[in-house]
Amino acid sequence: MSKKKKIKRKLLDKYKLVILNENTFEERLSLKLTRLNVFVIGCLITIILSVTVFTIIAYTPLKEYIPGYSSTALKQKATDLSYKTDSLTQVILMNERYFESIRKVLKGDVSPEDFNKDSIIQATQVEASKVDFAPSAEDSLLREKVDKEDKYNLFESATSATNFVLFPPVNGQITSDYDVKTKHYAVDIAVAKDTPVKAVADGVVVFAGWTASTGYVIILEHSYGLISVYKHNSSLSKAQGDLVKSGEVIASAGDSGELSTGPHLHFELWNDGYPINPTNFIDFNE
Repeated sequence: MSKKKKIKRKLLDKYKLVILNENTFEERLSLKLTRLNVFVIGCLITIILSVTVFTIIAYTPLKEYIPGYSSTALKQKATDLSYKTDSLTQVILMNERYFESIRKVLKGDVSPEDFNKDSIIQATQVEASKVDFAPSAEDSLLREKVDKEDKYNLFESATSATNFVLFPPVNGQITSDYDVKTKHYAVDIAVAKDTPVKAVADGVVVFAGWTASTGYVIILEHSYGLISVYKHNSSLSKAQGDLVKSGEVIASAGDSGELSTGPHLHFELWNDGYPINPTNFIDFNE
């Protein structure tokens, strides 16, 4: 008998599977099987179980309990944390640049290359009296609309930038003008010692302390990206973090610091990191 016939015979030979009662030997169930049938049925059961397990793992939350799989909520949290980390990195970078600009203001080592020369020179040449502040037709219509809306508003939420007025820190004669060429980004006003120095606008004290070259210095941060700097004071009336109102006394004028040649106020104005000429916005004359 050939080998192929032997294999075929083994696959097709019929067997009887009998299930008996152990006590009475009564036949309960009998099945006629062949090896081929058993193999086919086994393969079908294996395939069905594999498909069922794959479906449960791939399309149900049970896959989260299998090592190597991460939950959807965990992935969402990881994505949110990634976005927040990137945002915080940008905020930290902006703060570092902001503090670096303040440090340069304190040390007085700002270089003209740090800002747009043309815009600064143009700002020094513009006189406030030559600027046309008359509102346009569109501006008048917008103001009228906003006034009507705010008339019945229970909360005061609208603030016009045109009402932002700078208060003279001191009154006196200017002894040294704002000069970009000599890197003197300030005006020096001669005053008597211990003259009250006042805040030019509402703001918060971001620095109040002593430097060797400029003595007692106080820096205020105001709205619209404006920073005011007051140097060579004899004493300070406010500390870092204090809130101040426009016209409130923040220091007393003096001649402290190595660079001072007499009682005066060294006053600077900065807007979004760029120095501007204070005389374009403030009248220091008595």
